[in-house]
Amino acid sequence: MGVKFRACVAIVFILLLLGSMWLHGNLEQHWDTCSLAYSLKYKPPSLALVNSSDKGEAPLRVCPGQRFQIADLLAHLQAAPVSANDVLLKPYLASWDELIRFLEALGPMVGLISQEIESKTTIIRDLAQKAEKEAEKKMKDSKRMTQQGDTVILSSHNRSSSYSEMNHSLSFGYTSVRSMIKWELENGLVDFHQQTNSGCRTLLRLHRALLWLQNFLQELGKDATEGERLRSPSDLCKETYQRTLAHHHTWFVRKGAELAFLAMPERPYFYKLVCVGTQAEATVVLNRVVSAIGEVYKRNEVALKEHGMLDLP
Repeated sequence: MGVKFRACVAIVFILLLLGSMWLHGNLEQHWDTCSLAYSLKYKPPSLALVNSSDKGEAPLRVCPGQRFQIADLLAHLQAAPVSANDVLLKPYLASWDELIRFLEALGPMVGLISQEIESKTTIIRDLAQKAEKEAEKKMKDSKRMTQQGDTVILSSHNRSSSYSEMNHSLSFGYTSVRSMIKWELENGLVDFHQQTNSGCRTLLRLHRALLWLQNFLQELGKDATEGERLRSPSDLCKETYQRTLAHHHTWFVRKGAELAFLAMPERPYFYKLVCVGTQAEATVVLNRVVSAIGEVYKRNEVALKEHGMLDLP
């Protein structure tokens, strides 16, 4: 009995370490992360509009009594893509909020992983808030200067144009993934040789984790082939992790993650979590979510690759 108890204590200790090392971040950086109180103001689109489809797909259900909502996740994911090749940060981070709730719903062992992910979303939000405050200050200073004497007064047209350009380059520095990349490169915030808390490096860590979750949900949504049984979520989670996120982790973290996946609940629990009753229904719902994740992931992959950021330390 004593040996089993000590083994359990050791396992819990390993998982606690895993939670803070999960996305290859520094432990001290994790504890220094700013308060979670701040969040970008983001009003999610109407679920009725998001769930309506020209393909005749039925709206996703809202599950009463639970924090994670698959319908909200889909709404945020579908609101994120903008223009032809960009992703809006507010709905992107909101989709991560929902994915964090998803991980937390899988139990305390798996939920430990969500703590490090949440610290990453907080870093980007804090950077966005800081940039917005700096932009507002510069806007006020510029406006004050234009009102002091004839030598600094600009024409109404020029002043409006100047403000518009400043507002775009400063206030909207963290509006989208590409504007964030541009802003941080122009302001020397990205270090290609050592770890920093830049938004680009942080986005890369979230980007890698998103690929793992996309793969896991995709496998979870597959129906069993004839003569075969549905595989356990625990096995699917472990395998998808090994072929995606594990490549960026140390041996210690990999083993800790695989240990955490042993506590993964069985399929009936996932059906309840995504508001379905059968595997066939789960396949339809998860395929829609996987497709939406894929679109966001593809756009971010292209943006990061174009700027040589897929291997930021």
